[in-house]
This record gives sequence, structure tokens and C-alpha cells, in this order.
Amino acid sequence: MMENEVNVMPRIGDKAPAFQAKTTQGPISFPEDFEGKWKILFSHPADFTPVCTSEFMAFASMAAEFEALNCQLIGLSVDGLYSHIAWLRTIQEKINYKGMKGVEVKFPLIDDISMKVAKLYGMIQPGESETSAVRAVFFIDPKNTIRTIMYYPLSLGRNFDEIKRVLVGLQTVDNFSVALPADWRPGDEVIVPTAGSCGVAKERVDDQSGDIHCYDWFFCTKKLSKEQVESKLKDKK
Repeated sequence: MMENEVNVMPRIGDKAPAFQAKTTQGPISFPEDFEGKWKILFSHPADFTPVCTSEFMAFASMAAEFEALNCQLIGLSVDGLYSHIAWLRTIQEKINYKGMKGVEVKFPLIDDISMKVAKLYGMIQPGESETSAVRAVFFIDPKNTIRTIMYYPLSLGRNFDEIKRVLVGLQTVDNFSVALPADWRPGDEVIVPTAGSCGVAKERVDDQSGDIHCYDWFFCTKKLSKEQVESKLKDKK
């Protein structure tokens, strides 16, 4: 890397940087090959390492759940294609971890030995490692806009229930025009938009008989059942 080379990390709200790459599922053009889908682009430090192996087994075991949410998984590390293939075969043929056995990774894993894509997405962070990608997760919506970014250090495996919760949460926000409180799960109350006038604010606070419950004029919630969320997200596939 040249000393004066600058890689600007993409930010929430930016369009996902485009690239072409070789993967374990053939060549891809990202994000255009996955137009109309949610995408989770995630990086791992290296093949044949224990934390990464546990993560790939978890992600692959949940692949059908993400597919049901119209979401394409795409992995990346700075290893080459043949290393990827050998590692994924080892996972499927030899590793039995937490009841996960014979796990086949069917989503694309990007060959990024040049670090081109990793640098494009700010996955190389020299304070952590100059030769490996950190554990980054990019949530990209069907319009190819980056909606959420997560970063984890090399030594800490990701929480895949949380990754799914974020995806479901983003889709719920889009489909129901609401915000979500701390620790939200499908079936919990959701936050309605703040009142746009003094009159509406007063009406909400004074009238507690309807669907909206107000803790104060600026903080009001309503019920949204798990069944409503699941039905709406299923319809969007």
C-alpha cells in the first residue's frame, strides 16, 4: 500500500461501492447481480482459523432464514479462491461444532487476495491488522443503500441472532414507517413518529384509549404483533 493512498470508508446512507470479483460460486458483479434483494456483505480475517470457522458454520446454518427475508449473504476475506474452497470442504467434511455437522456453505465467498474490495469497504484497519480484514458487516437494502455497519475485532465472534434482528428491524422500519426501541424483538411495541404539532401531541397524551400509548408527548408507542411483522416481510419476498 502506498503511503499516500487514502481509502475512504463508506458510510450509512451511501450507495454500496460497486466491484467485480471471483467467488466460490463464480464471478459476481456487486451489487447489481443482487438487485432487488437485501445484501449482507461480511468479512472475516482468514480461512482455516477457529473463530471464522465457527462464524461460517453459524451463518451457513441460518442461510435459509436469511433467504426467507429476501437477503443474500456474501462473505469475504483476503485469502485466495483455492484456500476458500479447501476451507469450506473441511468445514463440511470434518467439523462438528455445537451440533452443526456437514454444514455446506452455499453463499458466495469472495477471493480478495489483492485486498481491493476490503480496502474499498474499510475492512482493513491497520490498528487491528494490516494483513487481515476485521469482522465487518454491511447491511445493504434493495436500492443498494448501506443501512447499517458493524465492526468487530479479530478475536471476537459475531452474534448472528443480532445480525438477523437488525435485518428484520430494518425491514420493519421500512414497511411500517416506525422506529424501534432498545432491545426490540418482533412482537414488541414500536415507536410511532413524533407528533408534528402541539395539538397532535396534546391529543395523544390526553387520549390513552386508542392504539397509541404515550409515556410523554415525544415518546409514544403502539402494538405491532409478531404475526403482522412476519406476514408483511414474507409478502415482500
